[in-house]
Amino acid sequence: MRRSDVVKWLIYALGVAAVWMAETLFLNRLPLFGVIPVLLPLTAVAVGLWEGAFHGAVFGLCLGVFADAVYPGLPGGMTLGLCLIGWLTGAMSQYRVRPNLPGYLICALGGMTALEFFRILSALLSRLGAPAAILSLAGRELACSLLYAIPVYLLFQLLHRTVGGERVRGVRL
Repeated sequence: MRRSDVVKWLIYALGVAAVWMAETLFLNRLPLFGVIPVLLPLTAVAVGLWEGAFHGAVFGLCLGVFADAVYPGLPGGMTLGLCLIGWLTGAMSQYRVRPNLPGYLICALGGMTALEFFRILSALLSRLGAPAAILSLAGRELACSLLYAIPVYLLFQLLHRTVGGERVRGVRL
């Protein structure tokens, strides 16, 4: 691994730290729709978008281990979920979606929706509450999280440009 690669991943890690600190220090105290946003999956989407499938999956895996440590819920769920989100976003950016804001928003919506689906399924199977309440909570959490998608995108776009990252080239269909 080259020194420039180490610097790039450390800068991305600092971006994750900034997003997580904003989420836990500020957004926790200002719930919208009665819920707190979950922003770490949005960072996995951003990195997967610019770094490709393999690096997106590795970043998502590392981010997922961290997310499982700080978020309550299904043990290992965020590790697997964020790894898949990073990988699928990277694959989509290589072959279908352009690495710009509309492409990011499409991938963020898909990734967050899939993550919420599995969290709903887990909650229903664990009988944590009435199905209507669980669906309402998941919908509000999804909407609240997606409100912050553009600021997360802008932060990681700035970081990507700072490290001089080259996007993985793929075939556009």
